[in-house]
Amino acid sequence: MQRRGFLRSGVSAAALVLGACGTSDDQAGSDEAKLMVSDPWVRTTTGKKDPMMTGAFMDITNPTSEDRVLLKVSTDASDHTELHKMEKVDGTMVMSEAKDGITVPKEGHRHLVSGGYHIMIMKLEKELKVGDEVKITLEFDKGEKIEVTAMVKEFVEEEDHYHTPKP
Repeated sequence: MQRRGFLRSGVSAAALVLGACGTSDDQAGSDEAKLMVSDPWVRTTTGKKDPMMTGAFMDITNPTSEDRVLLKVSTDASDHTELHKMEKVDGTMVMSEAKDGITVPKEGHRHLVSGGYHIMIMKLEKELKVGDEVKITLEFDKGEKIEVTAMVKEFVEEEDHYHTPKP
């Protein structure tokens, strides 16, 4: 009897761990490759010049044989989110909305980072403190939805470099 309880606990723990991974809902239980999200985090707004907005960052892996496009993002922290990109315009780095979405290349990765592609969370109604959690839903071009929980962290680089691309 005790062994059966241990086995049941082990299966429950495994289900909990797998449930925490960010993979697309539409492909759950299939043998097809799945989009995956790792290391999601959101920049704290505590003590920032503009505490009404922040950025979300993560890595998206696409092991499939087709490019996928991240089209939309929603969060429980705000009703207003946008996909953003940084690009050089007339020698100056400029942030703008990625209106066509963010492509995750086939058999590749897209890193959503400060100074590159990222998610902007705007019109926040409350401060996001270090240790808070933000639920984020990513919606892709083929109907995939991935839900992740992102930890709020301190941004460790200089504030002036928030939107400067890394070499």
